[in-house]
Amino acid sequence: MNTLTPKHFNWQIKESVGVVSLRGAERKNPLTFESYAELTETFVAIKSDEAVRAVVFAPNEGNFCSGGDVHDIIKPLTEMDMKGLLTFTRMTGGLVKAMIGCEKPVIAAVDGVCVGAGAIIAMASDVRYATPDAKTAFLFTRVGLAGCDMGACAILPRIIGQGRAAELLYSGRTFSAEEGERWGFYNRVIDADELVNEAIAFAIRLAKGPNFAHMMTKTQLRQEWSMTIDQAVEAEAQAQAICMQTKDFERAYIAFANKSKPLFEGD
Repeated sequence: MNTLTPKHFNWQIKESVGVVSLRGAERKNPLTFESYAELTETFVAIKSDEAVRAVVFAPNEGNFCSGGDVHDIIKPLTEMDMKGLLTFTRMTGGLVKAMIGCEKPVIAAVDGVCVGAGAIIAMASDVRYATPDAKTAFLFTRVGLAGCDMGACAILPRIIGQGRAAELLYSGRTFSAEEGERWGFYNRVIDADELVNEAIAFAIRLAKGPNFAHMMTKTQLRQEWSMTIDQAVEAEAQAQAICMQTKDFERAYIAFANKSKPLFEGD
């Protein structure tokens, strides 16, 4: 991954943190068939890449993502048959699956326009920061589609609640960063000149942490959606017992005993 040179999005690594941003700033960074596929492949690869321990999805020139490109995606979709359309919608959902399944923390740093599939990318991230100028919308119904796109009806209610999610997915309206923070969609609102640095700094702190344990946390956050409370408590008991066998757990004990800071290595 250190040598990755993607054709359809920007990529760099800073202290074990992969930083992604979309291209096409003049069009507010839309997604294309190619960028969807390449992003999905990248997040699948990140799962087994020990050089990447966290990911920041960043804006590009004042905007996050304007969703599917009108000319490169929307127009061709109007000319496809049902089989082709289902192939496409499964492919877009594959990006969400890859982000959630990559086993590394993903932080979205949102500025400006964050709509359609761009809002989905933010939603599928583990932590979301925004600038005061962020404008977010799940605007699918405004273009004649259902609000149930790329897992939105499953994931968004778990973040902000069923009623709030229903309103946004039915109406497709834009919500502000302040409203998003108040509802729990955004973790923090940060000035634009500090946004990416703050997101990367947080990701670096996570990357220096117990990475095996972070993987277990992300796995349980995903798997416990479909568990009863009893099943979840038991699953977490097993996960924690596994983590207690790691060298990082032993390092933390030794550091605490010596009143020093543990240096985690992810094993």
